[in-house]
Amino acid sequence: MNDNNILAVVLAGGRSKRFGEDKNLAKLGNITLLEHVLKKVTQKFKKTLIISNQNLNVKKLNSITIVPDCIQGNLGPLVGVLTAMKWVKKNNEKYQWVATFPCDTPFFDTSIIDEYKNKINLNESSLYFVKSNEKRHNIFGLWSIKLIDTLEKDLVDNNYRKVEKWADKIGVKIINIKNDKFDSFFNINTKTDLEEANKLLKENKND
Repeated sequence: MNDNNILAVVLAGGRSKRFGEDKNLAKLGNITLLEHVLKKVTQKFKKTLIISNQNLNVKKLNSITIVPDCIQGNLGPLVGVLTAMKWVKKNNEKYQWVATFPCDTPFFDTSIIDEYKNKINLNESSLYFVKSNEKRHNIFGLWSIKLIDTLEKDLVDNNYRKVEKWADKIGVKIINIKNDKFDSFFNINTKTDLEEANKLLKENKND
C-alpha cells in the first residue's frame, strides 16, 4: 500500500480507569495489547506515531515514534489527534491524513486500511469513522490534516472533549465493515473484557 498521504497513529494515552492499570502493557496471549495493534499497523504503514504520556516498553524501531499529548491534562483522544497533526506540521512531513487506531482493540480488521485509501481517492469527506455490527467506532478514524485549526480551536476555546460530538459537528462519513464471526472491533476496557479476548484469541488462532 502506498501510504505517503496517511500517517498511522496509535492512541495510547488513556488513563485505563476501568481496567485498573495501564492496559497498554496487559498481555493478550504472549504479547501486550499495544504490541498486537502495532504488529498490524506496522505491516501496513512505513511510519507509525504513538501518542502516549506513559513510559512505554516498545521495541525501538525507526518506523515508530512516541510523542506525548501536545496539551497536558488527559483531555481525551481529540488531543491525541491534534498532537499527531501538529507533529506532521512541525516536522514538515507530507502526510495529508492521519489514521487513528486505539491501543485496546487487538482484533481489528486491517481491511479498513485499504478502505481508507479508497476514501481518500473519492474525496467525499474530511473525516471518516468505521462502523461494525451497528456500532460506530469513533477512534478508528481517518482525519484530514485540514481539520487542524478547527480542531485546536474547538479543544482550546470551545471545550470540546467528546470525539463523537465533535465529529457530528464537523460532519463524518461512515465506513461499514461486516463481521461474520465476532465483532473484530471489540475493545478491551476491563479485566473481564481481557478474559473474553483471550477466549477469542484461542478460538480464532488458526484463522
